[in-house]
Amino acid sequence: MNEISFISTLLIALLALAVGIWIGRNMLHKVLGSLYQQAQEKAALLEQEALKKGETFLKEKELEAKDHFLKLKSEHQKEMDKKRSLLQAQEEKVKKLEHGFQQNSNRLKQKETQLQKDLEQVGREKERVEQLKEDWLRKNESLIEEQRSFEQLKKEQLSLLERLAKLSQEEAKKQLLESVQQEARTEASAKMHQILSEAQLAATKEAKRIVLTTIQRTATEHTIENCISIFHLESDDVKGKIIGREGRNIRTLEAATGVEIIVDDTPEAITISGFDPVRREVARLSLQRLVADGRIHPARIEEVVAKTSEQLEEQILELGERAVIELGIHGLHIELIKLVGRMRFRSSYAQNLLQHSKEVARLCATMAAEMGLNAKLAKRAGLLHDIGKVYTDDPEKQHALLGMELAKRYGEHPEVCNAIGAHHGEIEMTSLISPIVQACDAISGSRPGARRETTDSYLKRLHDLEKLATSYQGVNKCYAMQAGRELRVLVDAENVSDERAQAISYDISNRIEKEMQYPGQIKVTVIREKRAVSFAK
Repeated sequence: MNEISFISTLLIALLALAVGIWIGRNMLHKVLGSLYQQAQEKAALLEQEALKKGETFLKEKELEAKDHFLKLKSEHQKEMDKKRSLLQAQEEKVKKLEHGFQQNSNRLKQKETQLQKDLEQVGREKERVEQLKEDWLRKNESLIEEQRSFEQLKKEQLSLLERLAKLSQEEAKKQLLESVQQEARTEASAKMHQILSEAQLAATKEAKRIVLTTIQRTATEHTIENCISIFHLESDDVKGKIIGREGRNIRTLEAATGVEIIVDDTPEAITISGFDPVRREVARLSLQRLVADGRIHPARIEEVVAKTSEQLEEQILELGERAVIELGIHGLHIELIKLVGRMRFRSSYAQNLLQHSKEVARLCATMAAEMGLNAKLAKRAGLLHDIGKVYTDDPEKQHALLGMELAKRYGEHPEVCNAIGAHHGEIEMTSLISPIVQACDAISGSRPGARRETTDSYLKRLHDLEKLATSYQGVNKCYAMQAGRELRVLVDAENVSDERAQAISYDISNRIEKEMQYPGQIKVTVIREKRAVSFAK
């Protein structure tokens, strides 16, 4: 039973396998047919698309070929047009050249024609000149003959005169010349003496008139400067503050200003002594501020003196501007204005230099106007003639030459510069303003009481003392005090030792004895002071 079931099952399985194979074959055949048909359809579609793309590609290539052809044709056309333009330009140039050549040819023909005419004219002129030359030669020969005849007649006349006068021609000529020369000398000498006398008399009268008129028209007040200033106090109680403990305040003030402060029994007054008016003024103003403030100690004194010195420089400029405006002088350089203001604090033979210069300026303007010269230039030269005295950078040079150099440096007129340099005869005068300045300087300085001759040498001696001391290395400042009887020398404490300070004092005193002349004796004090300064903040 089991075998039958197995066989039957096997048969059924084989039958089912056969049926499945047949069904699968049929289905495979159908599927392959369908796939083949789809492949044919796709092939047809691909063929159509390929044909379309080919046609499109051919059309594009044809268009590109046409465009390239048109581009080449356009470029060829442009090249042809360019060559045609060049050919036309060359043809035009050739035509212009031909035209110019034709014009030049015509011009040359005209010039040849004119040249031929000119040559013919020259030939005719040459013939005329030859004819004139022949006529001149004939006339010249005739004149030569006449001159020979005249010379012969002259010789005959001279021979006749020599026989009659019993003198040769040379002797007669010599006697005549001597007689004429003697007569001419006599007449010329008399005439010259007469002219010189008349000119000298007229010049003397005119010069006296101009000088007297100038002096009469110029009236300037004059005061004699001295070497001391008096500082007035409201009370004598302030003197102790000014002196300070053990005199430290007054020593600091003297060292800072370079003057001598004399505190004596004079009631309500302190004497400030010093040969330099600028230093005295700085000391006076500093004292005035210190007394008004009430704080008087070394540090405050140095601060006030420094500030006062700066303000005094401003005051000097203001004084110079005021003097220039007062005299009506315009366009003066600012440095010259400062020097003019500094004249207020300078004396020459005890005569205030600014007042002297202003007086000379007015005298020069008046005298130049009387003589018909440029009064403005004369006034300018008169004001500036002594500026070399207040310029301290080159004290070795004469003040007239130094003033001339300063005027040139700051653009003054050449006549002004020459008048400044020549007012003491250092250089030659080149304009009429120079002797006017020289004369007016003498007029201003030689009036009775105007100057004292000893002051200038006194000031020079004090300057020489200070200059001698400052020539030593390590010397910071130097002040001549007590009318030149004491010389205070401040040295650098860091660079100069005590032994060196003693040696400097000895050397200075020896040089003063050998090189200078002075009355009495001079005390040389060398001060070496070490200061330690610190600030609490």
